[in-house]
Amino acid sequence: MNRKNIHSDPKAYQTLADQVSPNSKMAQMLLRSFWVGGVICVLGQGLTDIGRLVLKLPSSAASTFASIVLVFLTALLTGIGIFDKIGQYAGAGSFVPISGFANAMVSPALEFRREGLVLGLAAKLFTIAGPVLVYGIGASVIVGLLYAIIRW
Repeated sequence: MNRKNIHSDPKAYQTLADQVSPNSKMAQMLLRSFWVGGVICVLGQGLTDIGRLVLKLPSSAASTFASIVLVFLTALLTGIGIFDKIGQYAGAGSFVPISGFANAMVSPALEFRREGLVLGLAAKLFTIAGPVLVYGIGASVIVGLLYAIIRW
């Protein structure tokens, strides 16, 4: 198969692409993401229940308690290098829950701490989470304005 055939013949190009492309492991990654994300959510629900039933916190405070504990555990696991391995194994299943935000804050902090507190840590702290916060806050403002206009 010469180069000219690949560019002019879509079937030849697709055959070549199929030969050199790695096989997709989508089903395996979906299963991993699902069960790891589910375990994180079950842990969060368990912490919420502990807050409500054992610590006698109101529901909103129990949810806050669970979020704080999950963020702390994720930050700790990121700091000692375990959460990165969980993320490689589970993909989005470990980053979509609140644990992803904690990891997005701690990872740059660990990476740039050698450059100093101001130019390293403070300047780079929001490199990953910053765009997420900007677009999240921006979207919530737009949705809030639309909701206010529609209700008016």
